[in-house]
Amino acid sequence: MKKSLAAFLSINAMLLSACASYKALPAPEYVDLDRFMGNWYVIASIPTPFERNIVNATEKYERLSERKIKTTFSYRKGDIDGKAKSMHPIGFVSDDPSNAVWKMQFLWPLKSDYRIVYLDDDYQTTIIGRMKRDYVWILARTPEISDAHYNSLVDEIEQLGYDMSKLSKVPQNWE
Repeated sequence: MKKSLAAFLSINAMLLSACASYKALPAPEYVDLDRFMGNWYVIASIPTPFERNIVNATEKYERLSERKIKTTFSYRKGDIDGKAKSMHPIGFVSDDPSNAVWKMQFLWPLKSDYRIVYLDDDYQTTIIGRMKRDYVWILARTPEISDAHYNSLVDEIEQLGYDMSKLSKVPQNWE
């Protein structure tokens, strides 16, 4: 009974927060989903509770259909020798024609906001955000980016209205 009540309250809280009004986030004019697919390294984030204290975090995107994306989020908990873990949410591209707004489903039937708010022309770095500005991710095709490029992406996130005190780098150690 306690678990059912907790689930009910949690779902209601999510639904109520979904009704709140937030300033729109920018999006690329068009995301070529085929170019976006593949491996990305998580360079920094405002982490979800599951992502705290992780290393070697990666995202892999694979097309399942025209607007459905298989996602594999892999990481190690604690340090490089920590237990390897992964999550497998499904992404649903929910806007047209930009392909920048997705809904990510970790647990049926709930879907969370997932937005490509920045993508460079070469599809080498991206920023994923949420309208609520509670979580954000800097992703890159390589495990490291220059300090100057990182700082420019951090500036971009700050301009979007995120709490920068919560942003932290995700260690990448692939030696």
